[in-house]
Amino acid sequence: MASEDQHEDIDHILKTWTFEPGRLAARLVTAADGRDVLQMRIEMGLLQMETSGRPDGEKPFGFNSYLEYLQAQYVADASIMLTDDDCLEIDREFVQLYHRRICWLALREYDRAVRDADHTLALMDVCREHSIDEEWIDSHEHFRPFVMFHRIQAKALIELEKHTPEHAIEELTMGVEQLRAAYQDYDPESDFEEDELHVRLIELRETLREQFEVGQTLNEQLADAVANERYEQAAKLRDRISKRENPR
Repeated sequence: MASEDQHEDIDHILKTWTFEPGRLAARLVTAADGRDVLQMRIEMGLLQMETSGRPDGEKPFGFNSYLEYLQAQYVADASIMLTDDDCLEIDREFVQLYHRRICWLALREYDRAVRDADHTLALMDVCREHSIDEEWIDSHEHFRPFVMFHRIQAKALIELEKHTPEHAIEELTMGVEQLRAAYQDYDPESDFEEDELHVRLIELRETLREQFEVGQTLNEQLADAVANERYEQAAKLRDRISKRENPR
């Protein structure tokens, strides 16, 4: 019995992977069966998550996630409303996805962070469209801008890695406008210009602009040309943008 308890003990992991307050520590490791798993160090242990599907590895009703299960129900009957059990499972999936998303961001796994952000936003849409509990809906909608913020950051950094600084800057500009629209829907009285998430995205955009010496992007030049009724210049800029996005 003692040898079995010793085998299950994780002291050796905790002693070699120190918890540091204020720092998110995450890593990908290979499990005994050869699959990759994601680990997050927490103060009194660690969280281990699957890298795809539900982080806890469960398959609700045979589906990869509770979101997929609900979406399948709505294909058959879009009028179905959420039950108390549905809401409980949705809340569980929200929390799990949050932990995995911030780990992906810490590991610079931006494509995976975007995937989990999209999953979370889709769950929020389900809550809004299929629940009559306004307080419960609001408890999730409150976090929509924060999830979008993570997604916008990750998308911009994907563009920086795979394309150009100009693409990253344009992704941030587009993301800021998407975030503005979300704030107008959720809290039209809020001062978006002073909002911390908005300010941080603008700071990231201008840091990239300065670091990589990017002036006005083509889309920014186009917006300026249209605003000032320089339509010939705008047409040329549209052509340049089209050729850039669809090279032959």
